[in-house]
Amino acid sequence: MDESIFKAYDIRGVVPDTLDEDAAERIGVACGSFLTERSDGPIVVGRDMRASSPALAGRLIAGLRAAGADVVDVGRVDTPFVTFAINHVGAAGGVMVTASHNPPQYNGFKVSGPGAAPVGRDTGLETIRQRALAASVGGAPVGSVEARDLWDAYAEHVRRFLDEEGLAARPVRVVVDASNAMAGAMVPRVFGGSIAGLTIDPINFENESGVFAHEPNPLVPENLRDLQRAVRERGGDLGVCFDGDADRCVVVDEAGAIVGCDILTAWLSRGFLRESPGAAVVYDLRSSKAVEEEIRAAGGEPVRSRVGHVFMKTLMRERGGVFGGELSGHFYFRDNFCADSGAIAMATVLSALARAGEPLSACLAPIARYAQSGEINFRSEDKDAALAIVRETYAKRGSIDELDGVTVDCFDAEGWWANIRKSNTEPLLRLNLEARSRDTMRSMVEEIAPLLGERVDH
Repeated sequence: MDESIFKAYDIRGVVPDTLDEDAAERIGVACGSFLTERSDGPIVVGRDMRASSPALAGRLIAGLRAAGADVVDVGRVDTPFVTFAINHVGAAGGVMVTASHNPPQYNGFKVSGPGAAPVGRDTGLETIRQRALAASVGGAPVGSVEARDLWDAYAEHVRRFLDEEGLAARPVRVVVDASNAMAGAMVPRVFGGSIAGLTIDPINFENESGVFAHEPNPLVPENLRDLQRAVRERGGDLGVCFDGDADRCVVVDEAGAIVGCDILTAWLSRGFLRESPGAAVVYDLRSSKAVEEEIRAAGGEPVRSRVGHVFMKTLMRERGGVFGGELSGHFYFRDNFCADSGAIAMATVLSALARAGEPLSACLAPIARYAQSGEINFRSEDKDAALAIVRETYAKRGSIDELDGVTVDCFDAEGWWANIRKSNTEPLLRLNLEARSRDTMRSMVEEIAPLLGERVDH
């Protein structure tokens, strides 16, 4: 088995080159022993729409059963469905067969423990790797398997976040790009039927053929072109594009302009803080300064997090966070087991827009008040040395913290701040810089760039 498929937060590879069906069964054996040692209950298994997913899921289940685990097979679902199912049936954990936003030749496994707590390298995935390498295939099934349809219960759960009275009073037309992936199954089952005031215009919902109109990654601007065009042509109030397993989404406004996920986090936090005054809101440390400012203005407690769903979910639980958001399009909800959900994010945005009574662009314009560079990559063969130079260069100009990479904050004195993080998988440094003015933003990017290496535009 190719050990490279074990990443920091999940298991992922190219089928069948680095991830094949034997590997899936061995991973099943390892997950089965790991999860059942730590908690009682069955293990939930779901899968996405990829052509390789049925076979991989079948062999994964064979491995889980060989390890003595009982399995609840929820079938072809989005990743947040598995999060819900784990909690709904009181499972010991779950495994979702998916490669998220990667191209169709990829596949993999997302592993969760009790309560759908994520299992990453530091919380058990390393143990699973070691056990999978030692496991064998073809073991006799010991545990049971039960296929369960939980769509009605899942839809009811998601729709608790939808203000149906607000939509009835102020109708909203949303164009949804399912990326030829699992949102094409989820949106009709959750948001279909008779929701007064809600009109959904679907694009790229077909997900049976394995053909993608674009890669299922809404963070790449080119992948939003279909959505932007459709919103303008069809007169949508907004558009929503989901990734492959529908745990992430990106929004465009009524003019087709892409909405930064940090700006969306700031806007949505107001509604959650009205319901839970003084609560914590957790946000990705790359986010605009406006996020912290808006949370405080709404009476909440802003909590900065390292980048990544493992860290976000942990802080949500530790700090009692009511809501959280990342630049990557993950949005987290206390009342969704402190986990992320693309479906609930869509429900929340629709509800907030219905209550606002004005176009989305007008709602967000006051929040998008600073100039952002976006993430810029630099090739660096000695990332640690480059970060040390950044610390030394700016130590006397502002504050520096190392929660995740190096953050230099000169916002009060000079009107800018920046975060520089190391890539986990490539010789790259990633720069995000924000300033009070576009001129300052551009000049500071030019000043810092030579310290980081060769700029890589991709």
